[in-house]
Amino acid sequence: MNIAVIFAGGSGTRMGAGIPKQYLEINGKPVLIHTLQLFEYHNEIDKIYLAVPEDFIRYTQSLVEEYHIHKVEDIIAGGDSAQDTIYRGIERASKDNPKDSVVLLHDGVRPFVSYDVISRNIAGVKEKGNAITCTSCFETILISEDGETVTRVPYRKETFAAQAPQSFYLGDILEAHNEIRRRPEGYTDMVDACTIYKTLGKDVNMVEGNRGNIKVTTPEDVYMFRALLQYRENEQTFGLGMTDQINARMESFR
Repeated sequence: MNIAVIFAGGSGTRMGAGIPKQYLEINGKPVLIHTLQLFEYHNEIDKIYLAVPEDFIRYTQSLVEEYHIHKVEDIIAGGDSAQDTIYRGIERASKDNPKDSVVLLHDGVRPFVSYDVISRNIAGVKEKGNAITCTSCFETILISEDGETVTRVPYRKETFAAQAPQSFYLGDILEAHNEIRRRPEGYTDMVDACTIYKTLGKDVNMVEGNRGNIKVTTPEDVYMFRALLQYRENEQTFGLGMTDQINARMESFR
């Protein structure tokens, strides 16, 4: 069983749009629907669990029905933080599915992860036990302990940006979250599942991501996403690079 847990519980304060950023419409569809369709049409994904702000559950359900997202098993209320929201999604999925299910944790405002990256995550978990989507850094990364002066500069060839999905066996990631939640400091400084695993001293494995897998957080990101959509539409117009997406969507209807 391959499961996607999509966390979309944020309030979108950095966007300044008045509504959570996952519900902003871009090219006629909410960002969240753009994201959900990637997993709906992927023929290796069996189920989707979705965590959203409690006040938006009924609205989200209406969107799921309107856009025919049939793989959504449940829509639950998010938590007080991103990691608490993810935990709720994982916990909900664990009630219906065996511990050896592969679970892909994905941000609802990352609407451009590629078909191949989703497949690589699933394969990575089956091969090595977990998979963190990453891209190599093109810019120089600086480490600063005080936020004012440079403490050190790691070699660029050794630096990568972690993205999503971040993927695990369901039982493993649930237990990792439970371990963190038992600590007095809880989720403090836990920015993602990769951080949780490394904090617990566990091995973490990387899979290559795609450059367009942006997180729509600021108004500038909206313009970037619109440009990426235009790029994809141009590919489709000229028949370039669309085989996987078309085959995936056709497979989902069978």
